[in-house]
Amino acid sequence: MAKAFDMLPAEYVLPDGRTPADSATVRSVFIIGPDKQVKLMMTYPMTVGRNFAEILRALDGLQMSAKGVATPADWAVGEDVIVPPAVTTEDAENKFGAVKTVLPYLRYVNAPN
Repeated sequence: MAKAFDMLPAEYVLPDGRTPADSATVRSVFIIGPDKQVKLMMTYPMTVGRNFAEILRALDGLQMSAKGVATPADWAVGEDVIVPPAVTTEDAENKFGAVKTVLPYLRYVNAPN
């Protein structure tokens, strides 16, 4: 992937001259949507392992946001989601059902299917 997206310096793309240390700088995860746009980037230093559960959680969150809602920090599949401030409570009720209002700008609904 790093080669395909030209993420490595040109001198590291040599077929026989590259070592594992040369590609150590590439510790990023990219989620690219069907529209070929980067939807999410996560970058980890070489000394920190990547968390596959967090990558899956982020992917689930992106898929949920495509349905018109937002996911809070540490959100998990099946938990309530947030109605974006740009959506009126009336529109949210029509689209998602009951709205639980915590603050005028913080409203939760059941996660859409």
